[in-house]
Amino acid sequence: MTSLAIPTLSRRYTYNYLVYDTQDMDMRPGIDYIGISTPFYCNDGNGLFLFHKRSVNCRDEVGKWDTGGGKLEKGLSLEENVLKEVSEEYGCQGVIQEGLPPFSLIRNEGKETSHWIIVPYFVLVRPSEVRNNEPHKIEEIGWYKMRNFPHPLHPGIISALQRYKNFFLKRG
Repeated sequence: MTSLAIPTLSRRYTYNYLVYDTQDMDMRPGIDYIGISTPFYCNDGNGLFLFHKRSVNCRDEVGKWDTGGGKLEKGLSLEENVLKEVSEEYGCQGVIQEGLPPFSLIRNEGKETSHWIIVPYFVLVRPSEVRNNEPHKIEEIGWYKMRNFPHPLHPGIISALQRYKNFFLKRG
């Protein structure tokens, strides 16, 4: 059982805790609370960036091209989370080249607004080791130069390109 303890202050200034069972709460990151995501921009070190097309089984942005990432898992550092996600999505090992400053990504998704704190990284991978390791979520993968990125792009990538253009130019 997962539980959530919420402190309350009594008249004597001692903490009391209200405990809720979170299994029944069905809370969604980015919707019910601010989510933390660790996207990554895999590259080959020679100007090519790895993208994948999101399948109909993804929770959002179906058919858009993305670079990869995932929700920060409890107990993992940001860097550990990035490397775990690279391995899960692309079946390869990566080397973190550089972490970028975090930013907020707030999007309207139909009737709901999502809010994520984005903590991105550039990751070096060997193209010969990369594969589609999540075919249920990824339709296809491909390598692209900056001037020829695929379309349509995931909104998070568009935002990252606007914020970090010089970082991408340095790698591409």
